[in-house]
Amino acid sequence: MRTLRQLALPLALIVLWEILVALSGSPRAPRPSTTALKAVEMLADGTLLAALATSLGRVFGGFVLATLLAVPLGLAMGTLPVVERNLDPLVESFRPIAAIAILPLVILWIGTGNLAAVTIVAYAAFFPILINTIAGVKRIDRSLIRAARTMGISPLTRLRTVVLPAALPSILVGMRIGLGIAWTAIIAAELAVGAKAGTSGGIGQMMFVFYAYSIQLSGIVVCMAAVGLVAMLLDRGLRALLARAFPWSHP
Repeated sequence: MRTLRQLALPLALIVLWEILVALSGSPRAPRPSTTALKAVEMLADGTLLAALATSLGRVFGGFVLATLLAVPLGLAMGTLPVVERNLDPLVESFRPIAAIAILPLVILWIGTGNLAAVTIVAYAAFFPILINTIAGVKRIDRSLIRAARTMGISPLTRLRTVVLPAALPSILVGMRIGLGIAWTAIIAAELAVGAKAGTSGGIGQMMFVFYAYSIQLSGIVVCMAAVGLVAMLLDRGLRALLARAFPWSHP
């Protein structure tokens, strides 16, 4: 019964979509029926799954790189005022710059291909993880830090046993946000640095091919639906993984 209630709104929107297209009389507007047939075709020939696999590989590569850079830096900035004082102006200067804005520089410095796409994704995911890590450290009860100092615990041990566990919930929230932004950024990255048409350049590049070369609106809608579905699965998968690995700090 609960599943039926959850499906009621999507099914109603699909029916409304079919009716509106029929009333418009536009021969080029994609219908749910033709979109479904196109989805089956793309799944059958493997092109959709290949494009998604390419994009996911780039997203995971950039996300891991962003996490490895942002978490240690965030711990340092949140713990050491001198580090925050010197790096915060630089961080706040770059943070408002969208990933799409640095595409020309990335292409000039790195070229096109997987490395450029991973770089764009890492840049996009870096700042949410960093800011949430800093915020998590700053929200730690200062009495815990003072107690650790009184007990003579070394700074590195204090960071590992007190600061990191206490800041972990905020760090995990930042990772969830960063992964969502990374998946969004890969579409823009692949439009500019994806592989040439005819090869698996990712889901973003596939959407561009449908738009620029074959003008298949049903294919674009299938790609859009796949992007949304994968985004939901990524978030739920990460939540389940983090809940299993860190049950005491599940975001």
